[in-house]
Amino acid sequence: MLREMVRSFAEEQVDPQALEHDRLEAFNHALFKEAGALGLPGVTVPEEFGGTGLDATASVIVHEELAAADPGFCLAYLAHSLLFCNNLAVNGNDEQRHRYLPDACAGKIIGGMCMSEPAAGTDVLGMKTTAKEEPDGSFLLNGTKMWITNGAISDTEQGDVFLVYARTGEGTGGVSLFLLEKGTPGFSVGQRIKDKCGMRASGTAELVFENVRVPAHNLVGQKGGAVTCMMRNLEIERLALAAMSTGIARRCVEVMNRYGQDREAFGHSINHFGQVQDHIATSYAEYMAAKCYVYNTANMLELDATGSYRVDSDGVKLVCSKMATTVANRAMQVLGGYGYVGEYQVERLWRDAKLIEIGGGTLEAHQKNMTRDLSRLETL
Repeated sequence: MLREMVRSFAEEQVDPQALEHDRLEAFNHALFKEAGALGLPGVTVPEEFGGTGLDATASVIVHEELAAADPGFCLAYLAHSLLFCNNLAVNGNDEQRHRYLPDACAGKIIGGMCMSEPAAGTDVLGMKTTAKEEPDGSFLLNGTKMWITNGAISDTEQGDVFLVYARTGEGTGGVSLFLLEKGTPGFSVGQRIKDKCGMRASGTAELVFENVRVPAHNLVGQKGGAVTCMMRNLEIERLALAAMSTGIARRCVEVMNRYGQDREAFGHSINHFGQVQDHIATSYAEYMAAKCYVYNTANMLELDATGSYRVDSDGVKLVCSKMATTVANRAMQVLGGYGYVGEYQVERLWRDAKLIEIGGGTLEAHQKNMTRDLSRLETL
């Protein structure tokens, strides 16, 4: 039922607007509210806080279906539904959950998460943003965050609420997590980042914190305990990005399969020729294999656990992101000149696919993490 509902929404409402919003580099706020009316933003949030209380597999289904229509819109959805909603649902206290999640799950507010910085991406613990505790228990936040999805949802409007990682001490035990709303004095958009290669329908921004006072009740979890929150949420984020890659690949296979039947050359449909058959058949097989890895990982993942399936949350994104860029490239090749323009969609999907090899963890970071984790195992 969930897949049928989301696929219908994607085909009827998401897909028709995708090319226009990509060209405009514009987030479709009205469409996001429609997704909220369907309950999609809170798919993994418990019902008592306004969500639907489903599992990682349900989140994977939503991300696969939305990405097959518009990966840019889906990325904005991911930042809200997982990096904010799921993160707060798992790591926040009941007061914080009741304060923000009902509106967030309904799509009435737009959330995001602030972790990367101008000089700290893969080396996330190299972050320089600080939160100094004051005598009254509040914190003064100073620093800059970069590449924040939903940081700006238009040229003039900031996202509504964010989870912000900042240093309150040294080492892995010196990172804390805070809730921060737009309009808080000292909190601003440094720049809205434009002219991205892909994912142009999601808003990306630099966010600046200048002596931002955060009340004590906006500390999420324990002071110094945010690395656990971070690692826990990275697992579902990477799985969802892998699901997005399968959605992109599926759409590319569908497009080149149809085109291979319709386009004729030398008196035959081009799918009569071995080179095109190789592109179509190999792409389908790789898509299906990757999809199995995605759903197998989703079936094992526990949303409130930490590190239980880290090797596979890294592994599934490593495999799927590379697969999607390869399949998109093959689709461009099958369509030839038509693949190089926006009408047939694979040009946009090709650009969008590349981001997943970088965002949420680079390919190289996944390889490092997996090799380290696998070295601790004697058998698989």
